[in-house]
Amino acid sequence: MFNLIWNFFKTAPDAPQMTDAAAIKKKFNAMRWRVFASITIGYAFYYIIRQSYSVIKKPLLASGIVTPTEIGIIGSIFFVTYGLGKFTNSFLADRMNNKRFFSFGLFISSLTMVGMGLVNSFVPLAVLWGFNGWFQSYGAGPSIVSLNQWFSNKQRGTLYGIWFTSHNLGSSFAYFAIAAIVSMYNWSMGFISAGIISLVGTVFIYFGMSDRPETQGLPNGAVYYGEKTQEQIDEEKKKSVGAMQWNAVVKNPAVWILGLSSLCVYIARYAIESWGVVYLTSQKGYDIMGAAGVMAYMQVAGIFGALLCGVISDKFFNHKRNMPALLYGIFYSLSIAGFLWAPQSFTMDMLCMTFYGFTMGALVCYMGGLMAVDIVPKRVTGAAMGMIGLLSYAGAAIQEFITGKLMTITVVNGVKTYDFGMATEFWVGAAIASTVLALLVWNAKPKED
Repeated sequence: MFNLIWNFFKTAPDAPQMTDAAAIKKKFNAMRWRVFASITIGYAFYYIIRQSYSVIKKPLLASGIVTPTEIGIIGSIFFVTYGLGKFTNSFLADRMNNKRFFSFGLFISSLTMVGMGLVNSFVPLAVLWGFNGWFQSYGAGPSIVSLNQWFSNKQRGTLYGIWFTSHNLGSSFAYFAIAAIVSMYNWSMGFISAGIISLVGTVFIYFGMSDRPETQGLPNGAVYYGEKTQEQIDEEKKKSVGAMQWNAVVKNPAVWILGLSSLCVYIARYAIESWGVVYLTSQKGYDIMGAAGVMAYMQVAGIFGALLCGVISDKFFNHKRNMPALLYGIFYSLSIAGFLWAPQSFTMDMLCMTFYGFTMGALVCYMGGLMAVDIVPKRVTGAAMGMIGLLSYAGAAIQEFITGKLMTITVVNGVKTYDFGMATEFWVGAAIASTVLALLVWNAKPKED
């Protein structure tokens, strides 16, 4: 059985090489943009599923089915399974047919989401959301491996930033559409609709993506772009992928430091994104649609942050990310502090969320993968994403659990009051720590293949 599963998902053998230069160019260009569209739009469907839970949290709490501590536990379970899955499955992505791997993960995740809409108690919700986390982890690794297989190193920063907008596109859709569905119907329909919508993405990915270029009779991407010769590629193939993953990724201190910085970024990120709707409705007087609107607007700002961060570092900083990462980190911390602690004002909330969304889109792009991918060989970019992902979502899980513990609810005359006091200090502190840690890898150099 294991061999059957492995043979289904592993990358296909190389096909006979095409020899006509014009035909190679035409086919390579057409297929690489199909792959890029598939990973960008396809990963947005992954985020529709992921962010729907944030929208549904408040109705779940209001229903009395779960307590704030249980909500935090459910979120933590997801991030634990997602982080472990991202570590494992991103390492595997260096060896996989990522067309099948990527689409299969979204398919199972969508079915699990539908299942969550059909249950109404803590234990099955926690089990299904944790199961969902594992299959959500089939998304990032295959996306980045495919990006590196089909595009050059010089294009990576810009295209990584464009791909990263998929996070914000999917999240924005969830904040608008799923919030509207929950308001019209109930929380269970929010889960079910997100799952059904994302099943469409499975079909899109499967028919749009492709295995690596060599399986299509095309040259290796590095050869096609003139970065390496075929002889160099043939020599590299003699090296063990596992040994390269161990030496260039697991034993690389810079990857670990970037992972810890990303851990802190993700604490602050998921504090805002997971609890933002609850915070705005309970602390600032918004209704659920108004709060979801503010959060959706933040995701739109995040699209521009992700879209521009790669271009900015490629065009103005000679493909280096250290200086823009520092600047983004400072504004990231200030925007979170302003959102949480500034006097109540719609204008201030929108201003802070604009800066937060823009800087978050850039920082998660940098710390969440791009800076690590820059300093490891192309053949092990999946492993780099796995390491960063493991630590990033450890941060997200820590955030959910600690926030659930620090947050308190009191009931006065039947009205629930939420207290986020100590939690907000934890969130802002994490944002500051992420910026400080990133300074420790200011001069990290790429490792050769």
